[in-house]
Amino acid sequence: MRGFILISAVLLSARALPLPPASARVLPPPTARSAALPAVTPNDNRRAAGARIRDTISVRLVAQMATWRPDGPKGKTVDVATLGEEGKTPSIPAPLLRVPTGSSLAVTVRNALTDSTIYVSGLWNHPSDGKDTIAIAPGESRTVRFAAGSPGTYLYGATIGRPLATRADGERETALGAFVVDAAGPVPSDRIFVMNIWGNALDSTHYSNALTINGLSWPSTEHLEATSGDTLRWRVINATNRGHPMHLHGFYFTVTNRGDAMSDTARAANARFDVVTELLRKFTTMSMQWSPTRPGNWLFHCHIAAHVIPEGAQLLTSEMSHDMSDDVFPDPSHSMNAGEHMRGLILGISVKPHRGELPEARRDVRALRLEVRDATTRADGAGRYTYVLGAGTIAANTDAARTNAAGTRWRAGGPLLILRRGQPTDVTVVNHLRESTAVHWHGLELESWSDGVAGWSGTNAQAAPAIAPADSFVAHLSSPRAGTFIYHTHLGDRLQLSGGLYGPLIVLAEGETFDPALDHIFTAGVGGQDEEAGFVVNGDRRQSPPLELRAGTTHRLRFIGIAPNNSTNWEMRRDSTVIAWRALAKDGADFPAALQQMVPARALTTVGETRDFLITPEPGEYMLSARNGANGRWSQRLIVRP
Repeated sequence: MRGFILISAVLLSARALPLPPASARVLPPPTARSAALPAVTPNDNRRAAGARIRDTISVRLVAQMATWRPDGPKGKTVDVATLGEEGKTPSIPAPLLRVPTGSSLAVTVRNALTDSTIYVSGLWNHPSDGKDTIAIAPGESRTVRFAAGSPGTYLYGATIGRPLATRADGERETALGAFVVDAAGPVPSDRIFVMNIWGNALDSTHYSNALTINGLSWPSTEHLEATSGDTLRWRVINATNRGHPMHLHGFYFTVTNRGDAMSDTARAANARFDVVTELLRKFTTMSMQWSPTRPGNWLFHCHIAAHVIPEGAQLLTSEMSHDMSDDVFPDPSHSMNAGEHMRGLILGISVKPHRGELPEARRDVRALRLEVRDATTRADGAGRYTYVLGAGTIAANTDAARTNAAGTRWRAGGPLLILRRGQPTDVTVVNHLRESTAVHWHGLELESWSDGVAGWSGTNAQAAPAIAPADSFVAHLSSPRAGTFIYHTHLGDRLQLSGGLYGPLIVLAEGETFDPALDHIFTAGVGGQDEEAGFVVNGDRRQSPPLELRAGTTHRLRFIGIAPNNSTNWEMRRDSTVIAWRALAKDGADFPAALQQMVPARALTTVGETRDFLITPEPGEYMLSARNGANGRWSQRLIVRP
């Protein structure tokens, strides 16, 4: 996929940007708008559909066209196919089906569309083989009777023109929703969040798109509230035909179950692990739990840049044309809020302090200075940025900590930052750009004020500002665990993240030292606006110089994925054979012992994900390679000396 695909619901217009592959653009035209169409109600998934009649739960659904405002009641409209309960307003996502295990259901679906057959999936006993999809022609109804089956979080609903299982492309997933089967006993206190998508090619250069959580796009999505110390249980359902790496700011979460429309699998207690980013592939589900332990405002969002920025989050109309080439940022002052620079698949969480909670004590604070600079030259063209370590900062090694000083060849990606577990660190970020910026310390458990989301981090009463040109901001970092992390811009991703504003961040345990001969970092990112053509690893396109390793010694390989829109696939071979390496950690958190196993040397880092592996190589020559999207390629020879 080249460049940014327009994904999400921000109701502005945009310049021509690259579109999805041609197969994704062959979509049926939207039905002509009718003043008689009902309005869509955003579904917060708090009320289950249907009614119990004796020993059966009866649900009556209707598929119909309706007018949707993804960006809230004052936003633009789009007419879409929906599912709703008979006699009630249609909803996005589809009405929640939630029943206790052992329940019998009778679900009637009427197709009120005049021109399309619908294909209904998910109305079956769980687990299922997924073959019982029901085709319903225009004007017809079907009733399905079945037992709910095993407890879990599932996906159900209607797709237009093609069954769910065959929808490799196309964006008409507005009539899908959650099907939850609860275990016997009290219904747990949890929340359900469903992502839906709609898209349409207006012409050869403009793509209209809406992508939402529970029927709305940020900043209109629900703003959640919690208290420090709460235990939160969420069910998250990707009812779209795209994968979404879901990232939680400031805290780790534990995925307890993964599923889809057919089945749900619980992770064994000894195989559960902490993450800050979890990839939800298309039409899949997860159950997660986490505990906010520090007050302030936090985000849970898709980490694909085009899903959460105004430039990629648009509902366009064919008569509108706005050239974004002159856009910088909507407000370079300190008053910028997150609603101006973020759109789409985002939830905001405001955490209140619990009674008697005191601020974290900070002693023996270490000071660092990180400068943000424009690395553009006349030969380079526009959109190149760099981080520079300021005076007094000690680099871990010269290769990983290139300062990109004036006159040197520009390399995408910032210098390596090394922190010590348990030692508070204050980083003064100095902005030498002509536009505002912000830095997010991805994966670190820190105070909200320093989290790096301009206009949101902090509290509702006092949100952290963007870092204006010629200004600075002091981020107070905490590092309670050792591991591999990322720092990157959280403002203007279309320009700044693609332009090189990201870098590796390592936290060392007590007594641990960083030895560049044994500890190797591979940061996958972008060095240019065309993502795949600009795909780089450690600042290198296509190939890095050979790396020499010591034989018979254990080496740690740290892989970081921060290319804005595509996951990166890594592989290590000796000759033509994939070797084995030991899985060690993900997102800066070590795996439990049961998962620290030797596995084939293949790994995927989605956007905003890190993975660590150990190898003890024998003498010889190896090849480490990376693939990003259809055309992004990189490799490096690893030479192991006796």
